[in-house]
Amino acid sequence: MCPLGWLGVAALCLGTLWAAPAKDRRKEEKPKAELSLFENLDLDNYDVTSESYGDILDLSNYEELYDYGDLVPKIEVGTLAPRPKDPKTLPELAETTSGTPNLQPPSSAGPVPPAPIPRQGLPSCVLCLCLGSSVYCDDAGLEQIPALPPDTAYLYARFNRIGAVRAGDFRGLEKLKRIDLSGNSISWADADAFRGLPSLQELLLPENLLTALPELPRGLVRLDVRLNRIPSAGLRPEAFRDLKQLQFLHLSDNQLDFIPVPLPESLRSLHLQNNNIQTMHEDTFCDSQEQGQIRRVLEDIRLDGNPINLSLFPNAFSCLPRLPTGRFS
Repeated sequence: MCPLGWLGVAALCLGTLWAAPAKDRRKEEKPKAELSLFENLDLDNYDVTSESYGDILDLSNYEELYDYGDLVPKIEVGTLAPRPKDPKTLPELAETTSGTPNLQPPSSAGPVPPAPIPRQGLPSCVLCLCLGSSVYCDDAGLEQIPALPPDTAYLYARFNRIGAVRAGDFRGLEKLKRIDLSGNSISWADADAFRGLPSLQELLLPENLLTALPELPRGLVRLDVRLNRIPSAGLRPEAFRDLKQLQFLHLSDNQLDFIPVPLPESLRSLHLQNNNIQTMHEDTFCDSQEQGQIRRVLEDIRLDGNPINLSLFPNAFSCLPRLPTGRFS
C-alpha cells in the first residue's frame, strides 16, 4: 500500500478514539448538572401539608408565568338571529294559520246574547272584591247595597252614591260584624235595617246625610255617625241604654241640642263636639243618688265646639276620672 493510504487509515483511527472519551465526558457532566437542580430540596422530609405548602412552592407570581390572553376564544354575542338569505326558507302565512279552527256561528240557536252588564242587584263579588269573609266595595259607583254572600263578616262600601239602607239589605247575614258606609249620601235607613244582625259590633256611617238613627243591635261596640244632620229629635228615647257593650259613641258634627241619656256603663269614649248643646243635667254622667260612684272607664268626653259652659255644672263630672274637653268660662 502506498504511504498516502496508510496515513488516511491512521487519521481515521485517531478520530474514532478521540470521539469516544468526549461522548463519555458529556454523559458524566449531564447527571451532575441535573443533580445540581435538586440540591436545595430536602427530599428526606418532603411531607407537603396545608401549613408547609406555601413554604415549598411559591405561587405568588403564578398568574404571571403564562399569559392565557391569546388562547381565550373570542365570542360575539348577538341579539337577533341572522335573517335567511333565501326568502323561500321563510314559512308561508297560509302554512302558519292552516291549523286555526274556523268558528262556525250557531245555526238554529238564534243570535248570541250579549254579555251581561254589571248592574245593581248582582252579587257583590261581581261588583266588588271578595276576600274570605270581607267584601270591599269602596268607590265602586254603587247606588244601593249589593247582594252579599251569606258568610260576609266585614263590609266596606265607602265613597259611593248609596242613598238609603233598606230593611232587607242585610237580611240573613248573621255573621256580619262590621259595616262601613262612610262617605255616601245616605239620608235615611229603615227602622229595622240593622236590628236583625246579632253579630254586628261596628257600625260606621260618618259623612252622610242622616237625620235620624234606626234601632240599633244590642251587641254594638262602636257607633260612628259623625258629620251627619242628626238633631236630638232624631234619636229614639233612651236609644243607647240597652247597648251594654257599647264603648265608642261618636256623634260629633251633628245638630244635637242635648247629651243623650242614659249612657251605658261600658262607654269609654263619647264625642259630641261641634253640636248645639247648651245645658246638661247633674246626673248626665254620674248618679246623684249613689255616693262615691266612679266611672273609671269613661275617660274621653269631648264637648268642645258647643255653646255650653261646663263650669256651671261641676257636680256633673264628680265621678269621672278626668274633666271633659270643652269651654269652662
